[in-house]
Amino acid sequence: MSGRRHDNRGASPYPRSLRVNQVLREVLAEELERLADADERLRLVTVTSVDTASDLRHATVFLSSLSDDGADALAERRPQLQHSLSRQLRMKRTPLLAFEVDPAVISGSRVEDVLRRIHAASAEAVGDVDSAKDPTTPTTPTTPTNSATSAESSGIRQDDQ
Repeated sequence: MSGRRHDNRGASPYPRSLRVNQVLREVLAEELERLADADERLRLVTVTSVDTASDLRHATVFLSSLSDDGADALAERRPQLQHSLSRQLRMKRTPLLAFEVDPAVISGSRVEDVLRRIHAASAEAVGDVDSAKDPTTPTTPTTPTNSATSAESSGIRQDDQ
């Protein structure tokens, strides 16, 4: 099995399938960017990856976020997207597209939320009111320094400054 790369979504480990997935992702991302100019519902839709079936007849497009309006817009634009794929790619068949929210993005959001809650709880337990208000602000202790001692410790004499 040397030389084969494995995709974490269960796609075929063959290099051709990986290349097809990558090309589909690039073409769909470009097309969705063009469509977002005309359709407001597609503005925040980002293609994270594509998983193509081994027979290349079906492809699942994973998106960073997908609202109900965005899902409706993609359902309306599916034929247009598939036509764009058929024009830009040299494939025997154009895969039938299905759109889903990327589970990796969802689990990453959950981890971020848990870490924010832990940080806020630890800040409140310590009594640091400022960081409890804004969990994204890191706390750094400030210590007064003497310019003479810091200059001496860095090897710089006062005359050289």
